[in-house]
Amino acid sequence: MPAKPQIVLGVGGGIAAYKICELASHLTQNNTDVHVVMTQSAGRFVAPLTFQALTQNPVHTSLWPENHSGESGVAASMAHISLAEKADVILLAPATADLIAKLAHGLADDLLTTLVLATRAPILISPAMNPAMLSHPATQKNLQTLREFGYEIIEPDSGRMACEHVGAGRLPAKGVLVSQIEAALQAKTKPQTLAGKKVLVTAGPTRENLDPVRFLSNRSSGKMGYALAEEAATRGAQVTLISGPTQLNIPRDVERIDVTSTQQMFNAVMQHAPGCNIIIAAAAPADYAPLEVSAQKIKKQGAKGVLPLQLAPTPDIIAHATQARKPGQIFIGFAAETNSEIGEAQRKLHAKNLDAIVFNDVTQQGAGFDIDTNRVTWISHTETEAWPLLSKSEVAARIYEKIA
Repeated sequence: MPAKPQIVLGVGGGIAAYKICELASHLTQNNTDVHVVMTQSAGRFVAPLTFQALTQNPVHTSLWPENHSGESGVAASMAHISLAEKADVILLAPATADLIAKLAHGLADDLLTTLVLATRAPILISPAMNPAMLSHPATQKNLQTLREFGYEIIEPDSGRMACEHVGAGRLPAKGVLVSQIEAALQAKTKPQTLAGKKVLVTAGPTRENLDPVRFLSNRSSGKMGYALAEEAATRGAQVTLISGPTQLNIPRDVERIDVTSTQQMFNAVMQHAPGCNIIIAAAAPADYAPLEVSAQKIKKQGAKGVLPLQLAPTPDIIAHATQARKPGQIFIGFAAETNSEIGEAQRKLHAKNLDAIVFNDVTQQGAGFDIDTNRVTWISHTETEAWPLLSKSEVAARIYEKIA
């Protein structure tokens, strides 16, 4: 990679295009090589010459320029390939409804859309448009498609728009866009300590049906498991994520297998674990399931009625997986406890034949469910190490450093 990060700014045809001028200037002044690609509509809002002056680089506006900065016609016409190969990160901002729709359906009728299809660089998309357009089912469906492609969607801000409407759809502040670019660059340059390795991560809760409308579950959001999957992928691993029901997006370069019940998660783990080098059980599968599932909705038994409920234990997924351990495999478990029951985590370490277990007291502030931080203790057969309050991404990074 060149000494300077190579950032491509794809500017769409929205009124917020003028804000990208400040972003381009900031990045250029902070030791970044910025290349601007504009749609034809973007040129109606900001002149290409403005970006050229700010970045000191030619501005690309067409697949077929006559001549570009002294290059031959053929070389200039291959800008979508040369930029696609040199880019470290591509940010599309403002991403209009039209641009988002084209990308979601694989259209490549201009330089910017062709560039996106041709690159392997991380792609960040910052939607900015009228609130009604943003909330339209077509736009939302297209954004979800882009998430499934592995593109990072930067959530728009809310406020008064140029069209006088109020709502979500404003381009985020420059600082937000800069931080997203920096995060993408950092992920791309992480040491590939897991290159050539296969990692299996479980995440989220499971659900055990009571009847057609009710189920037993828990408060797990899946955020810790998803952070582990994403971190492994950025370190070069081939990652399989077995996930219970969550609202989280699939991390980039991660294969996700969706399951609902504990038995389904058990089956998926037993199928895929034998082919993996590292298995991390971060999910919170239900410990019990109803002995019988009603085929019809269970009716309320009156104000004083008591509903008897018989539960049977579900299979202990990680304990069964370690029984089939192959030489060289590493198994890491998680123990979410209350009242600082570190002894219970140590018991599980030995009982389940794990190499290490990550203990956290979910009653501690900053370490519970559905938040972005965690306070854990790493417990192996040779050490017990309490870590401070960290983001779940930082916890994931430390876990892989321990594994390495």
